[in-house]
Amino acid sequence: MKNMYLIDADENKEYMKSLTDELLNFGHKFPSAGGGSYYLGDDGTPWVERPRETWITCRMVHVYSIGTMLGHEGAKDLAAAGIKGLLGELNDKKSGGWYAGLTKDNDVLPNKQCYAHAFVILAGTSGVLAGIPGAKELLDEALKVYDEKFWDDVEGLSVDTWNTDFDVLDDYRGLNANMHTVEAFLAAADVLNNEEYRKRAGRIIDRVLVWAENNNYRIPEHFTKNWMPDLECNKEKPDDPFKPYGATPGHGIEWARLITQWATSTYENSEAELDKYIGIAQKLYNRAIEDAWNSDGNPGIAYTTDWEGKPVVHDRMHWTLAEAINTSSVLYRVTGNKKYADDYAEFLQYLEEKVHDKVNGSWFHQLDRNNEVIGTVWPGKSDIYHALQATLIPYSDVNLSIAVSISNR
Repeated sequence: MKNMYLIDADENKEYMKSLTDELLNFGHKFPSAGGGSYYLGDDGTPWVERPRETWITCRMVHVYSIGTMLGHEGAKDLAAAGIKGLLGELNDKKSGGWYAGLTKDNDVLPNKQCYAHAFVILAGTSGVLAGIPGAKELLDEALKVYDEKFWDDVEGLSVDTWNTDFDVLDDYRGLNANMHTVEAFLAAADVLNNEEYRKRAGRIIDRVLVWAENNNYRIPEHFTKNWMPDLECNKEKPDDPFKPYGATPGHGIEWARLITQWATSTYENSEAELDKYIGIAQKLYNRAIEDAWNSDGNPGIAYTTDWEGKPVVHDRMHWTLAEAINTSSVLYRVTGNKKYADDYAEFLQYLEEKVHDKVNGSWFHQLDRNNEVIGTVWPGKSDIYHALQATLIPYSDVNLSIAVSISNR
C-alpha cells in the first residue's frame, strides 16, 4: 500500500491537501448573479438550465467559508455571494424560510424542505466563523424558522416537508433530513455555545438507534407521520436520490461519524456512556461496510441494499465514499483499531484509481457496478461538500464540527 494512502503519513497529508486545493478551485463558478448556486457540470461549468437550489447554495457557502479559513484565494467573496442568495432570491419574504429553489426562469420550486433548512443552519454557522457578511443574520433567521416549523419537541425529531406557504405539513417523515439536522445542531452548539442544540442532536440519535438496533443496524430511512417505519417506500423507484428504497449503507456510515462526534463532545467525563455510543457507531459502520463494500466482486460501496443486506442498486455514489473516508478515520482516532486505518487506505486507493477525475477535477459523482461513470441519479458534479469534507475530517478534531475544527487551526 502506497504511503499516500496511509493515515498520518506525510505523503497522505500532502495528498489530502492537494485534493482540498483542487476541489476549492473546481467550484469557483457556482454563484449566479442573484447568489443562488448553479449545479455544476463535469468540468465545473454551471448548468444554467437547472434550478438554483437552496441545499446546494448552502453547501457551497459552507465549503467556501471553510476555504476562507484555509486561506483559499477568492473564497470569502464566493461565500458572500452564496449568502447574498440565501438572504435574497432564495428567501421567502412572504411566508418565511427558504424556497427549495428557483428555476432558470425564476419560478419557485414547490415546498419547504427540512433538508434544505438544516443546511441553511450549517451555512450560517460556518459563515459566522469565517466572518462572512450577513452570516449572523442568516443563522439567526434559520434557527428561528427551524424551531418554529421543523423541530418537533414532543417527538425529539424533525418533520420533513411543508408546502410553500408553510400551512400544510406533508405526512412523510424521514431520517435523511434528521441526519443533516444532527450535523447542523452540532455546528450550532459549537459556534453559539448553546448546549440545547447538542441535546437535541442526542434526542434524534437516541430515536434513530432504537430503529437501527431493531433492524440489524440497517437504518430505516422512511416513516409515516406517526413515525412508523415504511420499509417498502419507493420499492418501484429504488435509486431515488433522496428517498431510495431499502437501507442506504452510506447513511449508516455517516450516522456512525455523527454519533461519534456527538458522543465525544457530550460524554468526555463519562467513559461508560462514551464507550456505549462508540460501540454502536462501530456496529453501524461495520454493518454498512460488510453489506456494501466490494459486495458484487468489484471495489466500491453499493448505493442501497435490501433488509437482508443484499445490494439493490449497485451504483457507487461519490458521497458514500467520502463518508467512508471520514468515518474510518474518525473511528481509528477514537479506538486505535488498525482495521479502520486499513479501511481508510483502501478507500483512498479506490478514490485515486476510480473516483478522482484527474482530467476535469473533483470526483465523479456516480459510477456503475463496473466503475464506469454514469449520470442516471447524479449527472455532473453538483457541489463539492462531501468531497471537501473528506479531505479535511481525517485530520480534524473528532469532537468538533468541521468548520469549528478548521477555525481552531
